Amino acid sequence: MKVTVVGAGAVGASCAEYIAIKNFASDVILVDIKENFAEGKAMDLMQTASLNGFDTRIIGSTNDYSKTANSDIAVITSGIPRKPGMTREELIGINAGIVKSVSQQLIKESPNVILIIVSNPMDTMTYLTHKITGLPKNRIIGMGGALDSARFKYRLSEALECPSSDIDGMVIGGHSDKGMIPLTRIATRNSIRVTELISEERLDKVLNDTKVGGATLTGMLGTSAWYAPGAAVSSLVQAIACDQKKMFPCSTMLNGEYDLNDICIGVPVILGKNGIEKIVELDLSERELSDLKSSAEAVTKTNNLLVDLNS
Repeated sequence: MKVTVVGAGAVGASCAEYIAIKNFASDVILVDIKENFAEGKAMDLMQTASLNGFDTRIIGSTNDYSKTANSDIAVITSGIPRKPGMTREELIGINAGIVKSVSQQLIKESPNVILIIVSNPMDTMTYLTHKITGLPKNRIIGMGGALDSARFKYRLSEALECPSSDIDGMVIGGHSDKGMIPLTRIATRNSIRVTELISEERLDKVLNDTKVGGATLTGMLGTSAWYAPGAAVSSLVQAIACDQKKMFPCSTMLNGEYDLNDICIGVPVILGKNGIEKIVELDLSERELSDLKSSAEAVTKTNNLLVDLNS
């Protein structure tokens, strides 16, 4: 099993580390545009192999995609954060250009690759990847919901003062503070609905804290988080690589599901060796459906900022 991670920054390197530690891949190729940066990260990580007990080889590459040839799965974390004075349109234009170039180079070397998109705005970059590559919808996956759900479970475990392993919960919708929809109604602790265990007021706080999870960390760290995003991606990669048939909320192309069309947005899917093997349609309440529709409208608005998708 060969996995490529494009972008050797904090999220990409964290992702490569977690994949290696889980020891299910033979090779992880770490690619970056900065000279010797990926090679340095790979060497540093490989020097932990005897300490952490893994046999996965991590190989760095400065923009040489030939080393990624015949990858089974590739993760795209490339892109830039929004800088002072930069418009949203400028940010999307730059990141769209990066994602387009990276995805095309990956597919050239690995025609059967499954792509996992992490670059922001994630739902829009996932949509872009569909439009420019023409890959089957099962082979393009947006990561966001897996991360948002992990943050939701953390907040629930905090409120309930219990281990996160006791919690089952899911976030659907767009990967943004206004777009995500933590499904508090059906979240459980060991099969008991959390609505029976904590007050509505406390649950509302959990919901709101989940929505601003990324922004909270950015405010504290001065940059985007990387441990949880890297772990979320590694879980998706493992589910595919090991054909686990696990359910994760992921950004996927919808064509009629949830009454949505021609949009990538977070909904539960089953992940296995073929990528997205099934889209799971939940029996949502009227309010949840309304929230999902509003979230989809916001994602579509961002998608409309993309220019010349096929140029």
